[in-house]
Amino acid sequence: MADRNTIALPRTVAWLGYGGLIPFVTLTPASLLDHHHGARWSDALFTYGAIILTFIGALHWGLAMSLPDLTERQRSAWFTWSVVPALIAWPAVLFSPPLAAPLLVGGFIAHYLQDRRLARQARLPNWYLPLRLRLSSVAIICLLAGIFATCA
Repeated sequence: MADRNTIALPRTVAWLGYGGLIPFVTLTPASLLDHHHGARWSDALFTYGAIILTFIGALHWGLAMSLPDLTERQRSAWFTWSVVPALIAWPAVLFSPPLAAPLLVGGFIAHYLQDRRLARQARLPNWYLPLRLRLSSVAIICLLAGIFATCA
């Protein structure tokens, strides 16, 4: 029997969240298999990864603005953290895949750890962390695979 406090993943969130993986799961094989345009697809993959990392950083800005249970110190910390993913993502678009991937992967891992920390400080929907883990895992796997596009 399900917990009455359990809220199912909203359909719109599922469609948009999982739909946001489409560029990752299409650009990764394109960068690996298209020997004529692989570098272009690889650049697109890492640029998209940087955009998404910046986007998820902005989630914490929005949460810092709207979560009523945060102290002012916590709120300031979350506002500050929210810009860090963009500061990680920006140089990643300037680097080749072997340098961009570790930056972006590290950014996704750090952000998920921050998500877990935030979840301990504030009430988030119970679907938030599992969804973020699934989305980040796919992004990380694709970015790691994308390193090999330049090696082929």
